[in-house]
Amino acid sequence: MRIGTIGYGMMGTWHSRALQRMPGVELATLCGPRPEMAAEFASRFGYRKWTTDLGELLADPAIDAVIVASPSERHVEHALACVAAGKPALVEIPLAMRLSDAERVVAAAEAAGVTLALCHPMRFRREREPLLERMRRGEERLRHLAGRFFIPRLENVGATGYRRSWTDNILWHHFCHFVDLAVQLFGLDRAPPKKIRSVMGTPHPKTGIPMECVVLLEISDDQSFLVHGSYHAAFRIYDKLLVTDRDTYLFDILKATLTTRDGTVVIEDEETNCARVTRDFVLALEEGRPPRVPAAAALPAMRILQAVQDAWDAEHGARDLPGRSFSDGHGAG
Repeated sequence: MRIGTIGYGMMGTWHSRALQRMPGVELATLCGPRPEMAAEFASRFGYRKWTTDLGELLADPAIDAVIVASPSERHVEHALACVAAGKPALVEIPLAMRLSDAERVVAAAEAAGVTLALCHPMRFRREREPLLERMRRGEERLRHLAGRFFIPRLENVGATGYRRSWTDNILWHHFCHFVDLAVQLFGLDRAPPKKIRSVMGTPHPKTGIPMECVVLLEISDDQSFLVHGSYHAAFRIYDKLLVTDRDTYLFDILKATLTTRDGTVVIEDEETNCARVTRDFVLALEEGRPPRVPAAAALPAMRILQAVQDAWDAEHGARDLPGRSFSDGHGAG
């Protein structure tokens, strides 16, 4: 299978490494906006060629599928381009940065019969599988899920160390991970939460975006979800806490550990877990089956994030923000 990749940041790196380890997969074309960086990335990972023209990549009949690892604000545009070209694609989180755009992408893919998979790595954590099975059997009940995401982002430098040409979004990007996990664990794809409460700050004078956010969901009378975080932190914190009627599970994503009442064990690191998403996408195409997380699976989380965004817009005024355009009728995605 010949794969084209859009983007050469951290996620482009992780997906490329995962693809290198898959038998029968060829890294065909790398597409990115900066010629010198695209050329270096393509050489480093063994892509056959590189280009700054997405149309060139998508017009190539030798390309069997595409990894969309571009900036969040370009995901809608790039996903729709893949659909129009008939190319199956794995799209990085988030699928979109407004609900209407997510719905538009899902509808386009379904109408065209093109496979769109989503990179929602929290759904692939193998160490949580025994808990999920006990929950499905009714042997354990989740009462509370809490997530924290704190990262220094006053300077617009990504995880690969170079200065970005785009601006991140704490609600639609990083909180999407946690909200989607809540959808999975609490079954919010079947019934929405009872209440959605949120706090999101005013745009920071230096970055132009809200730097802090809190989202609280009341699921039922005895179940709740909380995620909070800041781009203004001095150091990184990235973890999630699950409290059930039997135990407590603390997943420290950065340290790759899981702590329960029985102690602390080592779990897979982020990149290793993310490789499961890449493999599932490729294998789904080879086996002719749906991917584990299809595009439509994003919609319940998108509805919750849109409710939070709508509340902020009502309080502060809907406006263009770096990395997320309000006025673009097609959506920046």
